[in-house]
Amino acid sequence: MQTLTTQSEWIDRARAVLPAAGFGNFDPDIVIARGDGSHVWDEDGNEYIDYLIGSGPMLLGHGHPEVLEAVLEQLPKGMTFFANNAKGIELAEAIVDAVPCCEHVRFVASGGEADMYAIRLARAYTGRTKILKFEGGYHGMSAEAQMSLAPSTRVNFPQAVPDSAGIPQGVADQVLIAPYNDLAAVEALLNENDDIAAIIAEPLQRIIPAAAGYLQGLRDLCDKYSVLLIFDEIVTGFRLAYGGAQERYGVTPDICTLGKIIGGGFPLAAVGASGEIMQHFDKSIVGADKWLMQLGTLSGNPIAAAAGLKTMEILRRKGSYARLRAIGKNLQDMQSKALTNAGVPHQICGDETLFDIFFTKAACRDYRSAKHDEPALNTAYNATLRKHGVFKSPGKLYPSLAITEADLEQTRDAVLEAVRSTFLD
Repeated sequence: MQTLTTQSEWIDRARAVLPAAGFGNFDPDIVIARGDGSHVWDEDGNEYIDYLIGSGPMLLGHGHPEVLEAVLEQLPKGMTFFANNAKGIELAEAIVDAVPCCEHVRFVASGGEADMYAIRLARAYTGRTKILKFEGGYHGMSAEAQMSLAPSTRVNFPQAVPDSAGIPQGVADQVLIAPYNDLAAVEALLNENDDIAAIIAEPLQRIIPAAAGYLQGLRDLCDKYSVLLIFDEIVTGFRLAYGGAQERYGVTPDICTLGKIIGGGFPLAAVGASGEIMQHFDKSIVGADKWLMQLGTLSGNPIAAAAGLKTMEILRRKGSYARLRAIGKNLQDMQSKALTNAGVPHQICGDETLFDIFFTKAACRDYRSAKHDEPALNTAYNATLRKHGVFKSPGKLYPSLAITEADLEQTRDAVLEAVRSTFLD
């Protein structure tokens, strides 16, 4: 009889073949075996309520029966073609119908790839080279995106600090860094630099909300200085609202990127904009000099498109977003109440659909202020949550529509224990 491989054995096998024993995404000391609905199980059979949800795409939970049915219907028809397919075209139509800035979309396989093309597209359209991004803003793994993503040392703005080895200094010279939620800093940079192609921003920067009027202020400044505004909606698209942050906040960028939810759990992302901007993907219109080459083996994959289409159809149903927000508000309130009762200073930072807690009295306004007074307390708090069956990122909690009342009760018990053991013992 074959012996089942334990989690520790899988971890040993990972150490032998994977740098740092992992995929580079998450804690390599846990190996997930399966997911179903709102729960995941590790290779030792330990069960968790899943608030990581694949870093965002599983908004309906794992193995949603209608999404599985759509995927299984497509599978025997073909898994990928490198050519146009009906599901991909239908998904493009659904995105254009939903997202205000999108008249055309172009598919890619990952959010980071979409952000890379959005930056390149802005440069092609404007003929300028510099990009303004915000300290702490995450836009994938391209060289430009790796500027001041998580700098460990503070430098003066607008100096860009690379967060990875292997990036030439020339890249840093083309990226300007500003603090989030500071319109005066942005305008100063726009006033001093006439070669900025675009501002790229997360409308909800990781979990830091835009201050009142900030996103509209960015829109107004971009119009004033003839600069393109890019919204990275990889996370916020179809999460904050069906039309994403653009619908939720009423601000329309020139270009946006989408991912995670539009693939229904499969690798798929997109860049979208007006027809005028997107024509740079069409050599017959703009000519060879202004043409933006873009190829991708799995772009517009019909399996991912089928899963995304069904996911989006379910999200359009009455009450979906109200329920998602109610779940998120419940999760926020239960933690805030427990921490307040224990006399623990804290800030709930984010949106009901995506948030976390900072153990601090300070308001969370930008990368430098959004931090724990004592990071070790956050580590201990999250470790206790996991020990009691709550699976989440150390810095982010994703509610999903699969969360049940029983899940919320178990989470509440885990929170009370985490607060007790971290702050009161």
